[in-house]
Amino acid sequence: MQDTGMDAVRPKPRWRKIADFPLVAMLIAFAAFALASFGTTYFLRSLPPMAPQTKTLVGSATIIILAFAAYKLIIRRLGEEPRDDLAARHALRDLGLGLGGGFLLFSLIVGVAALADVYNIVGEGGTATLLITLVSVAILPGFIEELLFRGILFRFLEAFGGSWFALALTSALFGLSHIFSPNATAFSSFAIAAEAGVLLGGAYMLTRSLWAPIGLHAAWNFTQGFIYDVPVSGIDQQGMVEAKLSGPALLSGGAFGLEASLIAVVCATLAGIWLVLRAVRAGRLVRPWWVRRRFAAMAVQPAELPA
Repeated sequence: MQDTGMDAVRPKPRWRKIADFPLVAMLIAFAAFALASFGTTYFLRSLPPMAPQTKTLVGSATIIILAFAAYKLIIRRLGEEPRDDLAARHALRDLGLGLGGGFLLFSLIVGVAALADVYNIVGEGGTATLLITLVSVAILPGFIEELLFRGILFRFLEAFGGSWFALALTSALFGLSHIFSPNATAFSSFAIAAEAGVLLGGAYMLTRSLWAPIGLHAAWNFTQGFIYDVPVSGIDQQGMVEAKLSGPALLSGGAFGLEASLIAVVCATLAGIWLVLRAVRAGRLVRPWWVRRRFAAMAVQPAELPA
């Protein structure tokens, strides 16, 4: 029996239409992410007492594994156009580009700060543990925050309101989420929104992969904290050197660190705008849900509908 094409236009069940709607899919994705977080908490409570550093490593590995599983099993299958933003294809390339970009970008920021005499190395580094710093400061926030903000929020807000809507809202929310960090101010949250929100959102828009923003985020944190001894999101770090920030807070970022400086805002935001413009030129913009619906309806001719 020949395929008449009726299966292709057969309407979805009502429950599936509701579940596939971008904002509903986003809520389901949040539930899956929360389940991974709850599972981590339950697992850690069931373990015998252990050293703080060991607990940090075990907890970080557990939440990453469970969040990755939640993404692969549930989140990537959600929405009208399911896709895997953590696919193995090009993962090493995108991760490597992100890692290199994060290192170079924050090195540029530190270099400008040094030229402005607001960043100075004053001694040898402390006794920071490389593995603990790498996991807790770089890998864990790089993976978990990007999965949450770009893998869930950006993806489904973009599917609903389009690329510009998603970029603006996730950048604002990313900045707002740092208002509770130590030494945070209104300006530091604005700075995080402008520099990191646009930069990481642009990396995701251009590559349509989470590996690039994960690498960028992780390298940014590790470079500023471990290599240059700059506070990460307001939290003081023990780096390879002992450094001191001084001078006007507008240039040094004050107690929050260089992320809240005008230097970082200018350098990182310009880099983010460059990534976004590349994404626009590559045709990676997504129209709002209602616009896509209208064009899809216009594309269906009456003669093509089944009798």
